[in-house]
Amino acid sequence: MSARSEAGFGLLEAVIAFAIAALALATLFQGASAGLGMTAQAGNYQEAISRARSRLEAVRGGPLGAVGERSGDDGGGFHYQSRIVVLRAGPAAANGTVAKLYGISVQITSPEGETVRLQTRHLAIAAAPP
Repeated sequence: MSARSEAGFGLLEAVIAFAIAALALATLFQGASAGLGMTAQAGNYQEAISRARSRLEAVRGGPLGAVGERSGDDGGGFHYQSRIVVLRAGPAAANGTVAKLYGISVQITSPEGETVRLQTRHLAIAAAPP
């Protein structure tokens, strides 16, 4: 084999190696990019859960007599909807109070449109209606 044909073969090997390296780097870049996107999505999901828990506790700590739905902006592009319903009411006690079981749900929607919904039940003592 002549020196000239060996040099051409070396150039062909170099081009193939460069193509393989380029494909490997493109695959690694795509994987890293997807990983970063999933990390951001997981962060938004965690924030939505935290906001939903906070709203749920605020609703439970507030006046439960305010049965109904509320919604609004929760800041940072997040939106909330809360709902309080009376599930069951007991008989009026001698002191004029009534035990009520409330159903409470809170829904938080992230800026990307992901939705987190938490629900609970809460037993409270309220004044009997006149």
